[in-house]
Amino acid sequence: MIPSTTMTPQEVGLSTLENLSVADRLNQWMFDSIRPYVKGAVLEIGSGIGNISSCFVQNGIPLHVSDYSADYCRMLQKKFDAEPLIRDVLHLDLAIPDIESAYPKLIGKFNTVFALNVVEHILDHQLALANCYKLLAPGGRVIILVPAYQALYNGFDRELEHYRRYTRSSLRKLLESQRFKVMRTWHFNFAGILGWFWSGTVMGKKTLPAGELKFYNKLVPVFRVADKVVGNLVGLSVIGVGEK
Repeated sequence: MIPSTTMTPQEVGLSTLENLSVADRLNQWMFDSIRPYVKGAVLEIGSGIGNISSCFVQNGIPLHVSDYSADYCRMLQKKFDAEPLIRDVLHLDLAIPDIESAYPKLIGKFNTVFALNVVEHILDHQLALANCYKLLAPGGRVIILVPAYQALYNGFDRELEHYRRYTRSSLRKLLESQRFKVMRTWHFNFAGILGWFWSGTVMGKKTLPAGELKFYNKLVPVFRVADKVVGNLVGLSVIGVGEK
């Protein structure tokens, strides 16, 4: 692997996604967490290399995938070329000011729009949520997963170009600011807090270590129980669901 000091943000992002691609239990856990809120025509924002998209396919749920990166879109096209459950691969920028003019056929088309680990990369996150609102049909749902607690902001966040981390309160306010009725907010991945803090803050690492992710992945069944024990009141990430 290229040393992190010589990697561009794009290379860091791809390296992280590739490392996460082998964390199948973690990806499935994330999918299972949002699955109860998914309905109808589904659009994934920031699909990357298709880690979560693959969970939808494995569970027989059709969806449209998208990314702002043309490179990722090409990877998605290649990966899902023969998969009928992937309805389309869209080159989509959620931070565009005039989304109606840029993507007129997508306005009001979807019943579910979800963005996992995406919004923290967007400077104007209010615009991003406003555009999600426009992509949804009446009664449609947006599902957002973002990193939690600004106190945990470290080298991982900087290398991945995160603008901020969130709380349940700040995510709720963000959703409400764009006219969403908040159905629920909760924390995800309590056990991940220690690993993130130790590797990124104490050890000063800049990219998520593949070896540590593989070890973590093996323990996901235990960590899922830990989330239930703490009642999803604390976690490395926070999830919010809003309805149009």
